Amino acid sequence: MKSDEELAQEAQHSSEAFAELYRRHLKAVYRYQFARLGNVHDAQDLTAQTFLAAQEGIASFRRRGKFAAWLMGVAYRKNVDYFRRKRSTLPLEAATKVEDNSIAPEDFAERQLSLDQVAQALSQLTPERAEAIALQIFGGLSLAEVAQVMEKSPAAVKMLISRALKDLRNYLATTCE
Repeated sequence: MKSDEELAQEAQHSSEAFAELYRRHLKAVYRYQFARLGNVHDAQDLTAQTFLAAQEGIASFRRRGKFAAWLMGVAYRKNVDYFRRKRSTLPLEAATKVEDNSIAPEDFAERQLSLDQVAQALSQLTPERAEAIALQIFGGLSLAEVAQVMEKSPAAVKMLISRALKDLRNYLATTCE
Protein backbone atom coordinates (compact mmCIF):
# COMPACT_ATOMS: atom_id res chain seq x y z
CA MET A 1 0.00 0.00 0.00
CA LYS A 2 1.35 3.41 -0.95
CA SER A 3 1.91 6.09 1.65
CA ASP A 4 -0.09 9.31 1.63
CA GLU A 5 3.04 11.18 0.63
CA GLU A 6 3.63 8.92 -2.39
CA LEU A 7 -0.01 9.28 -3.42
CA ALA A 8 0.23 13.08 -3.07
CA GLN A 9 3.13 13.10 -5.50
CA GLU A 10 1.17 10.93 -7.94
CA ALA A 11 -1.98 13.03 -7.44
CA GLN A 12 -0.32 15.90 -9.29
CA HIS A 13 -0.98 13.88 -12.46
CA SER A 14 -3.48 11.21 -11.42
CA SER A 15 -7.08 11.69 -10.34
CA GLU A 16 -7.12 8.09 -9.06
CA ALA A 17 -4.31 8.87 -6.61
CA PHE A 18 -6.18 11.92 -5.34
CA ALA A 19 -9.38 9.88 -5.05
CA GLU A 20 -7.54 7.47 -2.75
CA LEU A 21 -6.30 10.37 -0.60
CA TYR A 22 -9.89 11.64 -0.46
CA ARG A 23 -11.15 8.24 0.73
CA ARG A 24 -8.45 8.02 3.39
CA HIS A 25 -8.94 11.49 4.85
CA LEU A 26 -12.61 12.38 4.30
CA LYS A 27 -13.75 11.38 7.81
CA ALA A 28 -11.02 13.32 9.62
CA VAL A 29 -11.57 16.49 7.59
CA TYR A 30 -15.35 16.26 8.01
CA ARG A 31 -15.08 15.64 11.79
CA TYR A 32 -12.79 18.65 12.13
CA GLN A 33 -15.08 20.92 10.09
CA PHE A 34 -18.17 19.68 11.92
CA ALA A 35 -16.50 20.28 15.28
CA ARG A 36 -15.68 23.85 14.31
CA LEU A 37 -18.89 24.74 12.44
CA GLY A 38 -21.59 22.93 14.34
CA ASN A 39 -23.87 21.90 11.51
CA VAL A 40 -23.89 19.23 8.85
CA HIS A 41 -24.53 21.45 5.83
CA ASP A 42 -21.67 23.89 6.49
CA ALA A 43 -19.33 21.04 7.46
CA GLN A 44 -20.08 19.21 4.22
CA ASP A 45 -19.61 22.41 2.24
CA LEU A 46 -16.25 23.26 3.81
CA THR A 47 -15.10 19.65 3.55
CA ALA A 48 -15.80 19.79 -0.19
CA GLN A 49 -14.03 23.17 -0.44
CA THR A 50 -11.07 21.73 1.47
CA PHE A 51 -10.63 18.84 -0.94
CA LEU A 52 -11.15 21.05 -3.98
CA ALA A 53 -8.47 23.45 -2.74
CA ALA A 54 -6.21 20.51 -1.90
CA GLN A 55 -6.59 19.07 -5.39
CA GLU A 56 -5.91 22.44 -6.99
CA GLY A 57 -2.90 23.06 -4.75
CA ILE A 58 -1.47 19.53 -4.54
CA ALA A 59 1.69 20.67 -6.33
CA SER A 60 2.51 22.85 -3.30
CA PHE A 61 2.71 19.79 -1.04
CA ARG A 62 6.31 19.12 -0.13
CA ARG A 63 7.39 15.83 1.38
CA ARG A 64 8.94 17.60 4.38
CA GLY A 65 5.93 16.71 6.48
CA LYS A 66 2.95 14.41 6.50
CA PHE A 67 0.21 14.80 3.93
CA ALA A 68 -2.44 14.66 6.69
CA ALA A 69 -0.96 17.75 8.36
CA TRP A 70 -0.81 19.60 5.04
CA LEU A 71 -4.45 18.68 4.31
CA MET A 72 -5.61 19.75 7.78
CA GLY A 73 -3.79 23.03 7.17
CA VAL A 74 -5.95 23.51 4.08
CA ALA A 75 -9.03 22.67 6.18
CA TYR A 76 -7.90 25.11 8.88
CA ARG A 77 -7.48 27.95 6.35
CA LYS A 78 -10.91 27.22 4.84
CA ASN A 79 -12.34 27.34 8.35
CA VAL A 80 -10.62 30.65 9.15
CA ASP A 81 -11.91 32.14 5.88
CA TYR A 82 -15.43 30.96 6.70
CA PHE A 83 -15.41 32.63 10.11
CA ARG A 84 -13.91 35.81 8.72
CA ARG A 85 -16.83 36.00 6.31
CA LYS A 86 -19.41 34.93 8.88
CA ARG A 87 -17.99 36.84 11.88
CA SER A 88 -19.66 34.54 14.36
CA THR A 89 -18.74 32.52 17.41
CA LEU A 90 -17.21 29.06 17.25
CA PRO A 91 -19.97 26.54 18.11
CA LEU A 92 -17.99 23.50 19.24
CA GLU A 93 -20.93 22.07 21.15
CA ALA A 94 -22.54 20.68 18.01
CA ALA A 95 -19.52 18.45 17.36
CA THR A 96 -21.01 15.87 19.68
CA LYS A 97 -24.20 15.55 17.65
CA VAL A 98 -22.72 13.09 15.14
CA GLU A 99 -24.63 9.84 15.52
CA ASP A 100 -22.77 6.63 16.15
CA ASN A 101 -24.98 3.68 15.24
CA SER A 102 -22.54 1.22 16.82
CA ILE A 103 -23.53 2.39 20.33
CA ALA A 104 -26.47 0.74 22.07
CA PRO A 105 -29.39 3.18 22.56
CA GLU A 106 -29.24 2.94 26.36
CA ASP A 107 -25.51 3.74 26.33
CA PHE A 108 -25.97 6.53 23.79
CA ALA A 109 -28.10 8.65 26.15
CA GLU A 110 -25.52 8.40 28.93
CA ARG A 111 -22.64 9.15 26.56
CA GLN A 112 -24.56 12.05 24.97
CA LEU A 113 -25.10 13.68 28.36
CA SER A 114 -21.39 13.65 29.14
CA LEU A 115 -20.51 14.78 25.59
CA ASP A 116 -22.91 17.70 25.96
CA GLN A 117 -21.15 18.68 29.19
CA VAL A 118 -17.75 18.51 27.50
CA ALA A 119 -19.02 20.48 24.49
CA GLN A 120 -20.34 23.20 26.80
CA ALA A 121 -16.95 23.31 28.49
CA LEU A 122 -15.18 23.56 25.11
CA SER A 123 -17.31 26.55 24.21
CA GLN A 124 -15.80 28.36 27.21
CA LEU A 125 -12.30 28.22 25.72
CA THR A 126 -10.68 31.00 23.73
CA PRO A 127 -10.93 30.36 19.97
CA GLU A 128 -7.20 29.66 19.71
CA ARG A 129 -7.28 27.07 22.49
CA ALA A 130 -10.43 25.50 21.06
CA GLU A 131 -8.75 25.34 17.64
CA ALA A 132 -5.71 23.54 19.03
CA ILE A 133 -7.91 21.01 20.83
CA ALA A 134 -10.13 20.52 17.73
CA LEU A 135 -7.15 19.92 15.46
CA GLN A 136 -5.65 17.40 17.85
CA ILE A 137 -8.81 15.55 18.89
CA PHE A 138 -11.19 15.88 15.94
CA GLY A 139 -8.51 16.26 13.27
CA GLY A 140 -6.36 13.51 14.73
CA LEU A 141 -3.13 15.48 14.39
CA SER A 142 -0.01 15.17 16.51
CA LEU A 143 1.32 18.12 18.50
CA ALA A 144 3.92 18.86 15.81
CA GLU A 145 1.27 18.72 13.09
CA VAL A 146 -1.05 21.06 15.00
CA ALA A 147 1.88 23.46 15.34
CA GLN A 148 2.51 23.28 11.60
CA VAL A 149 -1.16 23.96 10.78
CA MET A 150 -1.50 26.84 13.25
CA GLU A 151 1.89 28.24 12.23
CA LYS A 152 3.13 28.19 15.81
CA SER A 153 5.99 26.48 17.54
CA PRO A 154 5.31 23.06 19.07
CA ALA A 155 6.02 24.61 22.48
CA ALA A 156 3.35 27.28 21.91
CA VAL A 157 0.80 24.66 20.86
CA LYS A 158 1.70 22.47 23.82
CA MET A 159 1.06 25.47 26.07
CA LEU A 160 -2.28 26.21 24.35
CA ILE A 161 -3.42 22.63 24.83
CA SER A 162 -2.14 22.51 28.40
CA ARG A 163 -3.99 25.71 29.28
CA ALA A 164 -7.10 24.51 27.44
CA LEU A 165 -7.11 21.28 29.44
CA LYS A 166 -6.60 23.22 32.68
CA ASP A 167 -9.50 25.53 31.75
CA LEU A 168 -11.66 22.50 30.95
CA ARG A 169 -10.83 20.83 34.27
CA ASN A 170 -11.65 24.03 36.18
CA TYR A 171 -14.90 24.52 34.30
CA LEU A 172 -16.00 20.92 34.79
CA ALA A 173 -15.03 21.01 38.49
CA THR A 174 -17.24 24.05 39.11
CA THR A 175 -20.21 22.80 37.10
CA CYS A 176 -20.16 19.22 38.39
CA GLU A 177 -20.11 20.11 42.09
